[in-house]
Amino acid sequence: MYKDHLTLKYVLSKWQLFILLLPALATLIVFSYIPMYGVLIAFQNFTSGSIWDNQWVGLRHFQDFFSSAMFDVVLRNTLLLSIGSIIFGFPMPIIFALLLNQLRFQRFKRFVQTVSYAPFFISTVVMVSMLNLFLAPSNGVINILLNMIGIDSINFMVRAEWFRPVFIISEIWQTTGWSAIIYLAALSAISPDLYEASTIDGANKFQRIYYIDIPSIVPTVVILLILRVGNLMSVGFERVLLMQQGMNITASEIIATYVYKIGLMGAQHSLASAIGLFNSVVNFILLIAVNAFLKKISGSGLW
Repeated sequence: MYKDHLTLKYVLSKWQLFILLLPALATLIVFSYIPMYGVLIAFQNFTSGSIWDNQWVGLRHFQDFFSSAMFDVVLRNTLLLSIGSIIFGFPMPIIFALLLNQLRFQRFKRFVQTVSYAPFFISTVVMVSMLNLFLAPSNGVINILLNMIGIDSINFMVRAEWFRPVFIISEIWQTTGWSAIIYLAALSAISPDLYEASTIDGANKFQRIYYIDIPSIVPTVVILLILRVGNLMSVGFERVLLMQQGMNITASEIIATYVYKIGLMGAQHSLASAIGLFNSVVNFILLIAVNAFLKKISGSGLW
């Protein structure tokens, strides 16, 4: 009762801030929570009309998905793309931020920041068009360079074995600069006294990075890693769909594109909802598990 009184007292004393919070809270409820009742069609044989007027079929759509030939394909492709992006892409903003933080010439530092941020604002359609131009087998700049060193042209955008490397590298190129912003903000909060003390003790730049910079950004790294793993099953749908072609379909068909094809194009709404719900449940479980694991070993977590 005493804690409840303190909580109510705090809310009343900060009522202006809570009023400012209401529009964002209302938007979250209206557009994120209220539409969640639509997942009910995953347990129905939905055709049209009201959700409550359709036949309930239980877990049949989940069973159909798990027993289908596409289950192994889309799950493998989704996991390989997402895990590859984490392994190769997640450390890049950290490394970039640590190196950028060491620059002392501010004008050059701002120039590098601007150049690195710019790709993030390129639309996905334009970015994939640029990939098609750069990787064109006849006149693409990459294949021209390969030809100059005696390597035959490679049709990167068509061959299935090159889909994942091209996807991951393009994602790193587009997002590294922007993702580094939060690490740079964390590094800027480090007290200059620590750097001065380490310099007096004779520490070089690499030692300052290892003993000061990295420990200072570990909580930030942990939180972002938890959020990233919590979206393990959610791969960039637009980029995959635009890069997808008939010859690379074995490597490019992921859960998101499969749901789009059977749900919107094939009008199998119940099956698509079941697959989407499965995807969300796996992400939720991963979020809880990774948060508990990292909080246990590092002491930092989302909650």
